Amino acid sequence: MTTNTVSVILPIYNQADHIEEIVRGYIEALSVVPTSYELILVTNNCKDNSPQVCSQLAAEFPQVKAIDTKKSGWGFSVKLGLEHATGDLLCFTNSARTSPEILTLALLYSIAFPKAVIKANRKIRDSWRRRLGSLLYNLECRSLFDLPVWDINGTPKIFPRSFDKLLHLTRDDDLIDAEFNAICRQNDYPILEVPVLSTKRHGGKSTTNYGSAFKMYWGAYELWRNMRQASQSSHQ
Repeated sequence: MTTNTVSVILPIYNQADHIEEIVRGYIEALSVVPTSYELILVTNNCKDNSPQVCSQLAAEFPQVKAIDTKKSGWGFSVKLGLEHATGDLLCFTNSARTSPEILTLALLYSIAFPKAVIKANRKIRDSWRRRLGSLLYNLECRSLFDLPVWDINGTPKIFPRSFDKLLHLTRDDDLIDAEFNAICRQNDYPILEVPVLSTKRHGGKSTTNYGSAFKMYWGAYELWRNMRQASQSSHQ
């Protein structure tokens, strides 16, 4: 497969104070990637002037697209970005945590292995509580979906457009990452995990708390149950 274009989707929520710095850093770092690229900035239900900042960046750089939606959700933003992406390789990542170097490294892996899913496996997290919560969630998802990967939510995630089942993700929330990995497992899409040192947030504050963590644990079970029922129905 010849890779002509890479589409990088960046969901953005209330990041007006640092998103310009991030995007400019990505543009500088991606100059070493041997293919053309587009950055798709998806601002979702922002309460600050992130949409205005992103629109200004899109006006300044031809490789930047800005999309604004009043609907919240990490998953919804990813799906909306995928709808507007034109690349042969499709990528989505957490713009608050992904450094330019990590994004570039993942994309170079993907160009070298264009028939595999490339995803990050983050090696450091903020506190023992977050590490424990992440471990429990990853163990749950590995067990439910028979997954070979360890960092379910790790981004960047990059895949070729030919893996078309990944273009029909359904989750609007954080469970889209578990769904992504489960679909890869169902369809035997090979996955390569790239170990990276996770970085501190560029700004803002994580929205993960005990309540949202419980919702993810329960949501993973519901996702497994729904996917299992859908699979059984399709074989009847």
